Amino acid sequence: MNQPKEVIEVIESSGNVYADLEYADAGEMQRKSQLAAEITKVIKSRRLTQTQAAELLGIDQSKVSRIMRGQFRGIGEAKMLALVAKLGRDVKIVVGPARRRAGKIELEFA
Repeated sequence: MNQPKEVIEVIESSGNVYADLEYADAGEMQRKSQLAAEITKVIKSRRLTQTQAAELLGIDQSKVSRIMRGQFRGIGEAKMLALVAKLGRDVKIVVGPARRRAGKIELEFA
């Protein structure tokens, strides 16, 4: 006997999973996840252990581990930007007029 097929509803993402999950701080969470991914990428590309990365960054190894697992609540954006810079990446912040009433914050990785 044929079983009825289950209908699965597909909802297109907004491009920000945190907004899709209705987090109040969705923009900040997305930026921090991008910074965490960049930190992880640099640590891996330089073949640093978490202990070596922690020493270089001036933070605990457990915090490096949490960042690399995408657990960055409690770490501010400014701190994460500083960590990226300590890993040898230039950080550039550009302020200009908004095209809308409220401005937005975006990250761009070279």
